[in-house]
Amino acid sequence: MTTSEASHSHNVEIKDDSHSHELSKSHPHVHTEESLRKVVNRLSRIEGHIRGIKAMVQENRSCPDVLVQVAAVRGALDRVARIILDEHLTECIARAAHEGSIETEIQELKAALDRFLL
Repeated sequence: MTTSEASHSHNVEIKDDSHSHELSKSHPHVHTEESLRKVVNRLSRIEGHIRGIKAMVQENRSCPDVLVQVAAVRGALDRVARIILDEHLTECIARAAHEGSIETEIQELKAALDRFLL
């Protein structure tokens, strides 16, 4: 997850050495190297797909063809969001419950979901 993607709900500072980001409101999020790699790889593929759609538009390809590709990108982004949400629920929410800060974590998740589900 890049800083700009993560900052939609928090002020984020990426620490390259530990793969964690400090949130100004709450706890540090720590993600495994494998988890980060999986999300970044998917986002890189989506980025390439978007460049392909841009080329299709520049080449004046048919609108239905472009729309099919836009739908594919939407689906791919939804799958990335699901991975991030799954990890948040299993790692961050579980940790917050263990530390006794579950209410704060749930409120932050609700706020993020409100923006995500618009």
